[in-house]
Amino acid sequence: MHVLDLLQSDSLGLTLLWGEESLLGQEVSGVTATDLEDPGRFLGPGELVLSGLVWWSPGAAAAAKTDRFVAALADAGARALLAGEETHGGVPEELVAACRAHRMPLVAVPAQTSFRAVTEAVYLRQWGDLSRRPTRHFALPENVRSELSRLLEGGAGPAELLDRACAHLGRVPCYLLTASGRTVARTPSAPELPAQRVGAAGKGGVSLGVEAESSPYDAWRLYVPDPDAAPPRVLHEIAEIFAQYRDGEARRGAARRAAGRELLALVAADAEAELLGAALQAAGLPARGPYRVVTATDGDALVEALGHLEGVRWAAGPTGAVLYEGPGSETAHGACADVADRLRAVWPLLQACGAPEAALRLGVGARAASAEGLRASLCQADFALTAADAEVPVRGVEQLETLTELLAGVPPEVRGVFGTRTLGALGDGMLRETLEVFLANNCSWTRTAEALHLHVNTVHYRIERVEALTGRDLSRLDHKLDLYAALRC
Repeated sequence: MHVLDLLQSDSLGLTLLWGEESLLGQEVSGVTATDLEDPGRFLGPGELVLSGLVWWSPGAAAAAKTDRFVAALADAGARALLAGEETHGGVPEELVAACRAHRMPLVAVPAQTSFRAVTEAVYLRQWGDLSRRPTRHFALPENVRSELSRLLEGGAGPAELLDRACAHLGRVPCYLLTASGRTVARTPSAPELPAQRVGAAGKGGVSLGVEAESSPYDAWRLYVPDPDAAPPRVLHEIAEIFAQYRDGEARRGAARRAAGRELLALVAADAEAELLGAALQAAGLPARGPYRVVTATDGDALVEALGHLEGVRWAAGPTGAVLYEGPGSETAHGACADVADRLRAVWPLLQACGAPEAALRLGVGARAASAEGLRASLCQADFALTAADAEVPVRGVEQLETLTELLAGVPPEVRGVFGTRTLGALGDGMLRETLEVFLANNCSWTRTAEALHLHVNTVHYRIERVEALTGRDLSRLDHKLDLYAALRC
């Protein structure tokens, strides 16, 4: 099956924007849909890449971002990029230029053509080619399909579904992975694959996306390390099974999400212990603690991050979650007391899935011994979330160890008022500079004079002016701290 075959399909209405004939005639191994800004680690050689271009945005950085995206496709050995026109009303010129530079065929997919239709066209053509080879079976046996349908109706989980779907293939290692590298399920013969190694491991083998509603962080895909272990049609049918499972899971999960949202609302409202206990049980958590609250700038990213914490029970709301840390929540990775460290370890995997402008941040509150302490843990998590930044995107309130870190958790609007009110009379000139250097040198007149190349008397004069304008006495510790905090604000 080649790219030319798709272009000749009148029903799809595809338009070739760039591509040399020799490139369009290369064999296609499969198709993957993605809107990750750097999808390279999830692509296999020979694949077509479908993208709705959600990752692209106009601006000064558009060309560089586009070049990185196309370069990742070229490095992964992709056959062509099929770009959807619906998001931006067309295919950006930057993308055409980048594809030409990297010799990556570019095909426009009109708004009225669904990605599912393109995917089905690819695999239908491949199935037709493969079915003419009499030596192999290229579809799930009827008894396997019937069993999987029964398991779906009976509420079976991903592990059982994957095991039964692959059983007739023999001892085939197969994984069901999320976009962040979390293993949802694996066949018995598949060794453990740590999330941090998924990118490197996924360069070979066959990878097939599961088309279902999802966030950029928890999109599912099938991964088979051995490209000859399973025919493409079989993998496609297995992916369809999991698409059905995810559709059903979304409906079943609505009640859990509602319970988590209600629990967080009661925690924020400082509800009575009796109400909190009932809400905890409704959300699937024990009525007795200890607990911990975490909050994040993106609820989908938070839920996926918590999914990486094996053995931890939690209930999530829109942008926060309550974690249970009682008996039974310890794992081989350690007790829940180090939850901030464990979340910090997986957070880069989530950041790699989202756009850079998403600025993912996460705050972790202190452990609450009982339900009565949940609101305090929530306030602490919110404070730690405000203190988180690009350098430390996951901040635990128990890791706030300096005055600067503590002040970072104060809302910027409050910091701004305090800094202006305390230092505004100094302006931005030499008096403020002298104050900063004076405090940085532990209020040493001599070292300050040396640092500023001034006479000591000049330093004395300037500090006296600072004291007069701010109303602070720099011989007093509390006044020194006031001015230091104002400078940090």
